[in-house]
Amino acid sequence: MTSFFRDEKGGSERLRYCPKSHSQSGKSWGATPGLLAPPLLRPLLSPRPRPLQNLLLLLWTLLNCGLGGNVQGPGEWTPWGSWSRCSSSCGRGLSVRSRQCIRFPREELCWGDTHEYRLCQLPECPPGAVPFRDLQCALYNGHPVLGTQKTYQWVPFYGAPNQCDLNCLAEGHDFYHSFGRVLDGTPCSPGTQGLCVAGRCLRAGCDGLLGSDAREDRCGRCGGANDSCLFVQRVFRDAGAFAGYWNVTLIPEGARHIRAAHRSRNHLALMGGDGRYVFNGNWAVSPPGTYEAAGTRVVYTRVTGSEETLRAAGPTSEDLLLQVLLQEPNPGVEFEFWLPRERYGPFQAQAQAQGWSLRQPQPREVDPQPPESPAAPTVIPPRTPGPTPDPCPPCPDTRGRAHRLLHYCGSDFVFRARVLGRVRQAQETRYEVHVQLIYKNRSPLRALEYVWAPSRCPCPPLALHRDYLLAARRLISPDGTQDWLLLPHAGYARPWSPAEDSRVRLAARRCPL
Repeated sequence: MTSFFRDEKGGSERLRYCPKSHSQSGKSWGATPGLLAPPLLRPLLSPRPRPLQNLLLLLWTLLNCGLGGNVQGPGEWTPWGSWSRCSSSCGRGLSVRSRQCIRFPREELCWGDTHEYRLCQLPECPPGAVPFRDLQCALYNGHPVLGTQKTYQWVPFYGAPNQCDLNCLAEGHDFYHSFGRVLDGTPCSPGTQGLCVAGRCLRAGCDGLLGSDAREDRCGRCGGANDSCLFVQRVFRDAGAFAGYWNVTLIPEGARHIRAAHRSRNHLALMGGDGRYVFNGNWAVSPPGTYEAAGTRVVYTRVTGSEETLRAAGPTSEDLLLQVLLQEPNPGVEFEFWLPRERYGPFQAQAQAQGWSLRQPQPREVDPQPPESPAAPTVIPPRTPGPTPDPCPPCPDTRGRAHRLLHYCGSDFVFRARVLGRVRQAQETRYEVHVQLIYKNRSPLRALEYVWAPSRCPCPPLALHRDYLLAARRLISPDGTQDWLLLPHAGYARPWSPAEDSRVRLAARRCPL
């Protein structure tokens, strides 16, 4: 771009020329937009500039427009270098990488940082290892400081204002001295997650970079917007027809940010995927504390009075069953968790398969306009393949509360067991079972027992490697040499499920020991 103006003193006209660069777009320089000022004089009406003048014009353009002048704007960064080795040989430390700003004279500095730090996690330090800050203080042991020849032994001091200064206390004395900044990668203080970098205490974001603001969303995604999961929030309000354990909800695998709370004399109970209670099981109240379950830590608190809470960060590695042990009418158990979208359908199907009514509302979406939830797919529970069945007549129908109460009250033992083996003999079938939970017993039971069914076609038949609730009677031979657990024909033998567990506990209240 060129521009001419008249020099009133010399009567000549001066030429200003400078092509716009990308950093000059939209800006004004000098008297005319896009132009710089040093002149080259030539006659106004010279029809053809001489070669020497062209050369001088080209050199001036390169020097003044490309290498300085009044050019403004940020420089450009070089690519990032490689990450350094971890600052620590064990535990937590940091790695650093750097880049350089390339700019011409009078250009602005590049926007951004010259160094970037990330957290590195190495195996834990062995017991007795000297902490990093202690090592830095110990470097001054035996060296004179404070302008005297007296020496001291130094240990870290954490009561000073700036925790990223190397503040060391003189052992045996009541003063400390600051030796400047600690080395990068020094923990800010014991038990915290921050590390000192250039005199500042920084925490790592979920991207591993120190000082980063990146955080995991409720779905566990770094920098996410809570759009890959559903927020399940409900209140269990069933009053409960009897005192005992009632199923509140299934907490599916993959759940995060789990919380349950209530205000009553009742107690929350948590059962693992193997059917064993994590706390408050088998009619025994557990102490408050932190429990390990399904790959996460569950914090169970009970305030003096009537408030009880359960919290877990997740994600859970298997299903958990939340129950409430009712001792008084249920005022309501609030619970919530975040669940991946792809797990909600199987969660609904599994809850239905276990006999729970889903009267409560659907989970709410995080988005203002939630899409319609897909219909839950039909889930057919897997069946254990067995051998070709014998020609046995069909078993009579043994369902119903009356049948359950009859056999519970008339039996000597009611227990949960897993079928490990089966042997068919002449006129009877023997099952080897592993006893897991006892509801009723008139004499002690061993962990491994034999249960006998008086037929080669027992009713109901028991499948291998499945859990059952069994009601058995004790049968002793006339000479006292044999002691059997007998499963009556068409007796009580139901596949175990949380729903059946609640029903048999109801029977226990209707028919006490």
